[in-house]
Amino acid sequence: MKILSLDPRVTRENIDVETRDGELQPLEHFETYEVFEQRKRGTHHVHVGNVHAPSHELAMVFAKEQYTRRGQCVNLWVVRTSDVFVTEYMDSDIFETTASKKYREPDSYKVIDRINAFKAREAAKNA
Repeated sequence: MKILSLDPRVTRENIDVETRDGELQPLEHFETYEVFEQRKRGTHHVHVGNVHAPSHELAMVFAKEQYTRRGQCVNLWVVRTSDVFVTEYMDSDIFETTASKKYREPDSYKVIDRINAFKAREAAKNA
């Protein structure tokens, strides 16, 4: 069954929906979808909010209308909230790393004296 709506933006998407007997049951509701927007090509997608919709197709339509109507956007991601996995704050120790990582800092490589001595020798040879 196709969705027929008074809103032409929904109707033109030509979305199929499952046929249901009656309306939503008590305590039944639409799913929540998280919306991520990319303002310019090559930049990161940024979380801009969420929408409630009966399907991912309509979630995309709702997200487009809600979050890109006034601003520039080149790409949208719509993700079911239940599919987003998060870490618990009490598990923050999984992000801890070794305190000392001097090997990553250029200061730990003290070779500038040797480089300057080499330059001086080369300058003396060429002079």
